[in-house]
Amino acid sequence: MTRSEKIEMQEPPAPNSAIQRECAQLAVIETRGDLGRAIARLVLAHSPRDLQQMRWNFSKKIRDISPAYRKTLEEAITGYLHGTYQNVRLMNQQGVFSSIHGALQANAPAYWRMVADHCATGDEEEDRIRFLKYLLSGFCMLVQGMPGHPIGMPFPGGDRVECIDGIYYCPVRTKANDVDSALCPFCPALQTPESGYLRPPVNASEHRKQEFIRTCFDHHHFNG
Repeated sequence: MTRSEKIEMQEPPAPNSAIQRECAQLAVIETRGDLGRAIARLVLAHSPRDLQQMRWNFSKKIRDISPAYRKTLEEAITGYLHGTYQNVRLMNQQGVFSSIHGALQANAPAYWRMVADHCATGDEEEDRIRFLKYLLSGFCMLVQGMPGHPIGMPFPGGDRVECIDGIYYCPVRTKANDVDSALCPFCPALQTPESGYLRPPVNASEHRKQEFIRTCFDHHHFNG
């Protein structure tokens, strides 16, 4: 048997098989609490230095944009990474996940399949850090029901991820098809309405709130 024939008979290596197995296990979990507990186990196996590496990686990607915008983005992402990591740690320490019984959204398994596909570059360290990023994002979106991008994160044009009356809005929510690994298809945020959208009144009476809703429906064609 020639050397080439031996190579053909060998099974191809499974890059980052540990990550693939973890994703397969995460994909079959059915409740938010169980998923939170499973994500916590994986997230807390990483060190704060891994978070720092994620921040450095992000800074490299945006190094060519304007300094002012870059600084704002870096601050938003740094706060998001460290805040989510600490939230996972605290909720796990306090046993909060055992009291969360809600079912996961229907496309949760598809999220972990997407993660498995995009954490298989063959570069073990790169995939390990990338997996952490997806774990933190999955925790926010699937367990907490929060956007995959941090509230206040700015986008070109000045729009930001916002929370208004308990509803999350993102200016790039409908851009999911532009990037195959985008978080958008799994994000609970709604698309930020077009310009002209009226902000809800703060501390208003029930009559004023109903008037606001009616005005939006009649004149802005937004029923979200």
